[in-house]
Amino acid sequence: MTGSAAQPHPSHGLLAGRTVLVTAAAGTGIGFAAARRCAEEGARVVISDKHERRLGEAAEQLAEITGEPPLAVACDVTSEVQVQHLFDTAIAGHGHLDVVVNNAGLGGDTPLVEMTDEQWSAVLDVTLGGTFRCTRAALRHMIPRGSGVVINNASVIGWRAQAGQTHYAAAKAGVMALTRCAAIEAAPAGVRVNAVSPSIAMHPHLSKVMSEELLAGLAVREAFGRAAEPWEVADVIVFLASDYSGYMTGEVVSVSSQHP
Repeated sequence: MTGSAAQPHPSHGLLAGRTVLVTAAAGTGIGFAAARRCAEEGARVVISDKHERRLGEAAEQLAEITGEPPLAVACDVTSEVQVQHLFDTAIAGHGHLDVVVNNAGLGGDTPLVEMTDEQWSAVLDVTLGGTFRCTRAALRHMIPRGSGVVINNASVIGWRAQAGQTHYAAAKAGVMALTRCAAIEAAPAGVRVNAVSPSIAMHPHLSKVMSEELLAGLAVREAFGRAAEPWEVADVIVFLASDYSGYMTGEVVSVSSQHP
């Protein structure tokens, strides 16, 4: 039996007064859901994405919650120059950053024996390299301040084998390892670094990199018989950003109902 989709719940002001930067926040996926949920929980939100038109559209949608468009900065996370510009602009606009959500990633579906060096490198550079660059920029800002939270978007693919996902799985496993090591380095300054590890959160952009047949097969493996809604993953991100997870660092939290 397929479980019915959950419904969004009221907000509780968990991030009131905090400034949150979310990468890859345009469109309809986890990034936009995270930005929306953080805004609903009272945060000042800064959004970023490689796609400028979609970024502007996302800012307009968030303005319906916040009353005015959030600061939106175009950024390709494979470029250190653009990453630094993003953080400089966000800090100049709001004075500091309390939370950074690293959501940018690139997937694909290619058997290893057919995978080119270019395909491998592209996925690793966005998904792992981009998380590295943004985490580094965040910690350079947060450690001297003695506070802050970084939340990385990993994936259960970093733990579980799936055909055609060698590059993505390697990148997401790397995000998990980066999270743990960064957390140990940042802990003396009181800065926390954690990750979420979703199984499958359904949104239209997934169909661009995975077949409908594969997506349906993954969804039916979930205990609820459906994929997560992006906001359900965003809720866990909000938890990790809030004081309710104040003792957690270096953790990778699975957002999944998948069974064997």
